Amino acid sequence: MIQLPFSKLSNVGTTIFSQMTQLANENEAINLSQGFPDFMPDSQLLNFVNHFIQKGFNQYAPMGGIMGLKEEIARKIENSHQTAYHPDSEITITAGGTQAIFTTIATFIKKDDEVIIFEPAYDCYEPTVELFGGIIKRFEMRAPDYEIDWNVVKNLVSEKTKMIIINNPNNPSGKILKENDVKELISIVKDTSILILSDEVYENIIFDGKEHLSICKYPELKERSLLVASFGKLFHVTGWKIGYCAAPKALTDEFRKVHQFNVFSVNTPIQMALAEYMKNDEHYLGLNHFFQEKRDFLRQGLAQTSFELLDCEGTYFQALKYDKISDKSDFDFAQELTVKHKVASVPFSSFYKNKLNENVIRLCFAKKQETLEKAIENLAKL
Repeated sequence: MIQLPFSKLSNVGTTIFSQMTQLANENEAINLSQGFPDFMPDSQLLNFVNHFIQKGFNQYAPMGGIMGLKEEIARKIENSHQTAYHPDSEITITAGGTQAIFTTIATFIKKDDEVIIFEPAYDCYEPTVELFGGIIKRFEMRAPDYEIDWNVVKNLVSEKTKMIIINNPNNPSGKILKENDVKELISIVKDTSILILSDEVYENIIFDGKEHLSICKYPELKERSLLVASFGKLFHVTGWKIGYCAAPKALTDEFRKVHQFNVFSVNTPIQMALAEYMKNDEHYLGLNHFFQEKRDFLRQGLAQTSFELLDCEGTYFQALKYDKISDKSDFDFAQELTVKHKVASVPFSSFYKNKLNENVIRLCFAKKQETLEKAIENLAKL
């Protein structure tokens, strides 16, 4: 057997999402751990895909993406945030949001560059930064409110700071940025060359009439930012792995230098189908209401249990504090919940480098009504 000289990610194993999904499958548990819907996407979108396959759109798409889709994205952004991206030179279609994140980091981070992240953090940020020799500086947001102390963040900034990664709304906490957060961020990056990677894959899943404050709404942030979004989250098709990156031309030019040698181009008939489907704005403008009904149903069903339901302002994840039920670590509790009570969740400690345990787990409510009903029934017995 060949002896490997080294591992670039020696401390990285299988993701918690894969672990909990496998455990759910082994125990025939309801899987509320991994963030994917268990219902079908709109049949019209599926029909569009089949139409374009049958029409022969089955070869390579242009490297940056099909123009019709990029035009629809530009229109969506302008309508939502009153700012313009040129569809040809400032929008790139990617193989999902994670590829866009990976490519952004690969493009701009080199050895010893410092990158600030906010924990709990989506699990791809840190290993990707480390893969390219960067150094992570982290701010820990804490339960129950997951607020950011921007004075602490300012102290993380140094002359080596190259990038700040924002996830808004935040997965897993469901926290959204407010105007004061944006003002503080503007103040921190002013007169610097710091880039912002803004992960906004849940931008259309915001609740209770609150506003999504996209990074692109603010000129002083837009000029230094790469905005990442996902059609998987937008149209319930996570398995299609298609998203996009919007950024000023100078940043996009650099991004595409790496993108072209990473995936080069993305699924052609699906791009064509999405372009056609997005011509009707109602296909995504109702998403907030659609998922708020599911969030509210889950919260109401668990209201009489001993779980403490933390605020959920966005995403399709609900955080639960369980310290009145068990004194086990969140990882052990999540395993027990899966094996004994047949509901799979994700422990929040997996989103922190130091495995911070605050007795909080995450449930995904992007599920069919009957799935949520059964999960509530099982959890109510604790």
